Amino acid sequence: MSSRAHVRARRTFASNLLACSIAVSSAATLSVFLLPAGPAAAAAPYLGANTAAVQDDFNGDGYRDLAVGAPGAANGTVDAAGAVVVLYGSANGISASHRTVITQATSGIPGAAEQWDRFGTAVASADLDRDGYADLIVGTPDESVGTMGGVGSLTVVWGGSAGLKGGASISPPTGLDEGCGFAAGLAVGDVTGDGAPDVSATGKCGATAYTGPFTRSGTPARRTFVNALGTSRGVVMGDVDGDGRAERFWLPGPTDGDVSGPVYAENDNGTYTELPLADGLSGQIGDINGDGYGDLVTGVPYDASLTSGSTPAHRGGEIQVLYGSAEGITPGQQPKVISQDTTGVPGAGEDGDEWGMSLGVGDTDGDKYADVLVGAPGEAVGSVKYAGQTTLLRGSASGLTTTGSLAYTQNSSGVPGSAESGDRFGAATHLVDVTKDGRAELMVGTPGENADGLLWTARGSATGPATSGSTAIGGTDAGLKRRYAEIEFGAALPGAHSTI
Repeated sequence: MSSRAHVRARRTFASNLLACSIAVSSAATLSVFLLPAGPAAAAAPYLGANTAAVQDDFNGDGYRDLAVGAPGAANGTVDAAGAVVVLYGSANGISASHRTVITQATSGIPGAAEQWDRFGTAVASADLDRDGYADLIVGTPDESVGTMGGVGSLTVVWGGSAGLKGGASISPPTGLDEGCGFAAGLAVGDVTGDGAPDVSATGKCGATAYTGPFTRSGTPARRTFVNALGTSRGVVMGDVDGDGRAERFWLPGPTDGDVSGPVYAENDNGTYTELPLADGLSGQIGDINGDGYGDLVTGVPYDASLTSGSTPAHRGGEIQVLYGSAEGITPGQQPKVISQDTTGVPGAGEDGDEWGMSLGVGDTDGDKYADVLVGAPGEAVGSVKYAGQTTLLRGSASGLTTTGSLAYTQNSSGVPGSAESGDRFGAATHLVDVTKDGRAELMVGTPGENADGLLWTARGSATGPATSGSTAIGGTDAGLKRRYAEIEFGAALPGAHSTI
């Protein structure tokens, strides 16, 4: 670790942006550009807008709901127009029969269902207009604008007592060009502490931060264009210092041949500071050690077999954990690194496993410590290549532990189906309590399952996820159609994964 840390201590964001001629200070801080937006909603803050229930409850029944992206779904004869399936939570969990399917052909949704738009590549939820109902946020990085392909778009679909209905476009930054892939990654959180959720969107041509509240026309209080010409792969939002406000961490992706990617913390004054000992291409925040401070978990999936760049991940991939405190996460903190070769972790690190490609963070057993679900979609199961695997690591008072960790594949007892080549089980992962019993359910996306895609879910219990009685929902089960492209149901969940 020491040699890798030495490399990172000398690295600045300028290396990622050199070709774009964007200046960065030697202290690794960035300038941001504030772009004008329309007036914000005048309503008083709804202070529950960022509670777990309201952030995910689209119909206000008290149960958290789940949005599942299926970017390859067809709309009639329009191939790969894309769709999002919302599965509503209940005391019995989620099911294919209690759902809403949203596409760009749905009444009231802006835009049009066009070939290869891949609506639903990224999904998130938050109560953007503070009416007490979660709203669905959809990133469509392959959206065409005129004759330019892959410009990208961001859409909000409004929640309400009858579920999701109507929507608006959230304006992208100006000057986007072909292939920018705007809104490939999404995160939500309350940075200002006013009870109004804020939204972050990443892409190949820069990142955008939206300050809430939002009007019903999709207009935020403010739009901030960050790093206008540089690729930004991931973003994470959560409270790591206990002040009631979310911190924002940007994960720009590989820089100067470093495939592990730097991690930048956003400062209150509009600058950004590198955490020089940390890496990550995706991330999540949750309280793993139960001390009241959020902890940052990042995934570093690319090992030397997948790249010729410098400082690759441990063989097979790794995750890193940085613990929050009253001071937040400081630049000098050494992350805890875990791989499949760490004692207690099932399996072994093998070339191309992509362990850490996706992450889910939540309390699966009700012990008040957040657990971490790690996706490894490149994992071979026996001789079956790219079948995929997930690993559950336990939170504890001493932090993330490998004691009692569990691995799941489609060959595991109680898991429906069987491991097949190219399934990519674990390409997306999420831990969320949809039954309101205080224990998060395990959600695993398997977009390569046949030509359909699959979502596997296991109920949380006092001993963790229960594979007995676990269920699988396929894309056609959820009402989706295929033309030529694979449906890829389960390619996107609100948990962290990267698409660029």
